[in-house]
Amino acid sequence: MPRVNSNYAKLQAGYLFPEIGRRTAAYKAAHPEADIIRMGIGDVVLPLPQAICEAMEKAVREMGTPEGFRGYGPEQGYPFLREAIAAEFALRGAKISPDEVFVSDGSKCDTGNFQELFGADAKIAVTDPVYPVYVDTNVMAGRTGKCSNGSYEGLVYLPTTAENGFAPELPEEKVDVVYLCSPNNPTGAVMTREQLEKWVAWARANDVVILFDAAYEAFIRDPALPHSIFEIEGARDVAVEFRSFSKHAGFTGVRCGYVVVPKESPFHAMWNRRHCTKFNGVSYPVQRGAEAVFSPEGRRQCQANVDYYMANADLVRRTLGGLGVKVHGGENGPYIWMETPNGESSWDFFDRLLTRANVVGTPGAGFGACGEGYFRLSAFALRENVERALERIARVL
Repeated sequence: MPRVNSNYAKLQAGYLFPEIGRRTAAYKAAHPEADIIRMGIGDVVLPLPQAICEAMEKAVREMGTPEGFRGYGPEQGYPFLREAIAAEFALRGAKISPDEVFVSDGSKCDTGNFQELFGADAKIAVTDPVYPVYVDTNVMAGRTGKCSNGSYEGLVYLPTTAENGFAPELPEEKVDVVYLCSPNNPTGAVMTREQLEKWVAWARANDVVILFDAAYEAFIRDPALPHSIFEIEGARDVAVEFRSFSKHAGFTGVRCGYVVVPKESPFHAMWNRRHCTKFNGVSYPVQRGAEAVFSPEGRRQCQANVDYYMANADLVRRTLGGLGVKVHGGENGPYIWMETPNGESSWDFFDRLLTRANVVGTPGAGFGACGEGYFRLSAFALRENVERALERIARVL
């Protein structure tokens, strides 16, 4: 028997979303007549915008001709897409060059893989609650001890709760890397310019790398809120940013995202080397589809999808608030972070909602110890299903 990576044994029983799927499938098997409405995992439901479909179709037909066929493309992404992405940053005053953009198959993979560039003894800070990939990939890499009460030894957790306005405080101890997510998954909170300025200044003064996950930036409605950490002066010296086409452009099943690594960063050359070694690039038709996101018609169609999902979020916020539930998020992001009724545990509330209302959400405890007592509902659902789900929830609260 080959020796295995013993760090995998430290992981909790199952990744959060497969565990939700397992419990849901078990209930459905026992109750095949149940009409289950899923508002848990953040998967989109609206079709790909037509501008994207047309661009991908054209690209596929190109590939079917001798003159248009392409084999391996550049691992970092085709210039046409990298240039479009850099131009998008420029619209908000963030100076990014195309050769600082690395196109990938999604930000989940990128945020999980980027930790490979850090030493085994790197000290990692994460917010709590936290997107599980940040934690689990560092566990797999051996940077933590065992898990106890929802937290891993060796990680620095930054509580992010209603008590501090879902704005994490700067770490008091020395760390090497900190993960920040804005708009935040799962809380829906968005960092203000002043908050990001504080984090950048602290990172510069303490030689810390900020891994900034902006996968949901397209859902920000407040014009005063920054979409990118690179809108902040000095961020190029300390930050790496992750973005995705998954949610606003409907690419959850198509797969395309990108990382921005400034050339000032020592990680630029390292990530390029890693990318070229382990990745053969995103397919040409998919990159043409992604390029279409930035076309006038693509922008309009993607914004229509964003507006649809944010109208769902507003409906959930208003309805639950009217029922006396304390709700957070859902104003500049697609997730509603509700407090569980009567202090009920988040997994107990999940089971009760599943069995009595046939509605699936995400228990806050799955995002970390500070997520206990909260529950995440996703706005990624058809409007009629959102309305039906809220009627059912109202009956069991």
